[in-house]
Amino acid sequence: MYQYFSVAILILALSCTNSQPKKQIEIAGPKEEIKTEFHPILDSANVRGAILIYELQTNTYYSNEYHWAQSGRLPASTFKIPHSIIGLETALLKDDSTIFYWDQKPRTFASWEQDLSLKKAFHYSCVPCYQELARKIGAKRMKKHLAKLNFGEMQVDSSNIDLFWLEGNSKISQFDQIDFLKRFYQDQLPIRARTKEIMSRMMIITQEEDYILRGKTGWASRDGDHNGWFVGYLESKDKTYFFATNIVPKEGLELDKFTAARKEVTLKAIDLLL
Repeated sequence: MYQYFSVAILILALSCTNSQPKKQIEIAGPKEEIKTEFHPILDSANVRGAILIYELQTNTYYSNEYHWAQSGRLPASTFKIPHSIIGLETALLKDDSTIFYWDQKPRTFASWEQDLSLKKAFHYSCVPCYQELARKIGAKRMKKHLAKLNFGEMQVDSSNIDLFWLEGNSKISQFDQIDFLKRFYQDQLPIRARTKEIMSRMMIITQEEDYILRGKTGWASRDGDHNGWFVGYLESKDKTYFFATNIVPKEGLELDKFTAARKEVTLKAIDLLL
């Protein structure tokens, strides 16, 4: 009888334990800080828009304009990052030394009128080179890989396969740009280690003793309206900053100055956080 009594007590204790409400484990989301100090940086460059920076170590976003940063826009040449990844993953590109051969037809810029390695095509932002690659990938494979990479909302079909990142309804926000770059950096994209190694090397803009800057610019033009991007990440000795800047020129700004402003305003903003 003692044995049955002990079992009954054990069952009662377990049922009481199970009836206790379970504590919910809350995972803190990233913090968002408004940086009004970014406004003078943009004003001095005669541009409007948003600078969005994410500090990995503190899980904190910094921006002057969060509403702007949440809006989707054409990725323009920032798409060359996932585009190159897809080219490498499909083996259409062997590595960053793969050559795009010039067809001898006139191109928009003299720097495009030559045979270019993938690395140079990336840094020169050679549109015809990547249009050729897109046609080789094809709409079906492009959509399949974009779904795996989860890069914004790209509208791809056979009719726009070589233009969808420059024209039409494709879009990505600054938050999504940073999310994509974070997943790339933290090995969370479904890609081969070799692909990441090649891309990490190819994306380097500046490498100094105390920091490495990686990234890609972009520029979309629609009906005379210009929109500029600079996305990437900066690694210093103890911090990593991901950034996505999206700007438009104010009236009267010369386009060559707008081109330079994309990087300049971003790096000035990062300097404020270092």
